[in-house]
Amino acid sequence: MIDEKIQQAIGILQEKEIDMWLTFVRETHVMEDPILDFILGTGVTWQSAFIITASGETLAIAGNLDIANLEGRGHYQEHISYVQSIRNDLIAVLSRFNPNTIAINYSLNTPSADGLTAGMYLHLMSLLKNTPFADRLVSAESIIAALRGRKTPEELSRMRTAIDSTLEIFGEVTGFIRPGKTEKEIADFVSEKVAQRNLTLAWDREMCPAVFTGPHSAGAHAGPTDRVIEPGHLLNMDFGVKVDGYCADLQRTWYICREHETAAPEHVQHGFRTLRKSIDLVADALKPGVTGKAMDDIVRNYLIENGYEGYPHGLGHQVGRAAHDGGALLGPDWERYGNTPFIPVEASEVYTIEPRLFIPDHGIVTIEEEVLVGESGSEFLSPPQAELWVISG
Repeated sequence: MIDEKIQQAIGILQEKEIDMWLTFVRETHVMEDPILDFILGTGVTWQSAFIITASGETLAIAGNLDIANLEGRGHYQEHISYVQSIRNDLIAVLSRFNPNTIAINYSLNTPSADGLTAGMYLHLMSLLKNTPFADRLVSAESIIAALRGRKTPEELSRMRTAIDSTLEIFGEVTGFIRPGKTEKEIADFVSEKVAQRNLTLAWDREMCPAVFTGPHSAGAHAGPTDRVIEPGHLLNMDFGVKVDGYCADLQRTWYICREHETAAPEHVQHGFRTLRKSIDLVADALKPGVTGKAMDDIVRNYLIENGYEGYPHGLGHQVGRAAHDGGALLGPDWERYGNTPFIPVEASEVYTIEPRLFIPDHGIVTIEEEVLVGESGSEFLSPPQAELWVISG
């Protein structure tokens, strides 16, 4: 996988007309650059530089005691060992290639491309002082966004497996949900099912799974509580597992029937149908070249036109090594999202679509699906939740 992604990175550098990509790290067990899983797969202790060029050369410069581990992995063509300082070897390599542009890992908009710490940036600038290379540094944001976003067949295979496992557990939890259970009890049941499969969670255990019941729950980005499931509640769960380093991220919603009910009230079902329709509308429109803002507008406007408030977050994010991944975002023009809603969508990217709406006295209806962008449209990676799941009896 790492060799595959390094070769992909070379092609991206050529496409973006960037001569060299430099990943500069140290003590990665303490502060790991998010891109290392893609281009290295191990850690280092001292200041190290991992260099990929548009002409296809790959070099690793690292402290002498780290070199044997790196050579044994065989991902880089050339390994350069130093003892006292990386300075001379780094400048020698830069002088050999004399790149006009050197991409380094900082970004104002994309966390996964912002791995170079402020301290390491200042250290890099001190190493490059009195050389022409200090003025040739650019952001690696576009490289990293493409490398993380454009999924290879192997990456998609792992993601599909993670999705299948997540959906299996959603199916099992349906039989466990009933009035009187708490959010924490539901979450513990799910965690047991994950452990039985020897899987890991897609994000922190504190909020995976996230379980929300009734009209007074936090609704998102909070851990399960002792809140009790009651008849008339809508219950939703945000959950995913990780398989071979790749995540799933899905949400499903249930209705807890009151006495003598066999289905949700019509206004609750109407809310679910409206949300379902909004997801289908944007899935039909999602294709290479569109912007995330345009996709968010489709759903947000549809919900408002149908009498619901706009949701207080973006429509969807990319998924991959992390549950929130990639560069481009399906979202509104809000300052907190930077330029990410305006980055054009590309083929082979995987996005969630996850709008929500509130139904008074019942709670939140939300569905989160994953879609793969193809050359001319998108396809659901997860069989969509077509109906509101009902807990009765």
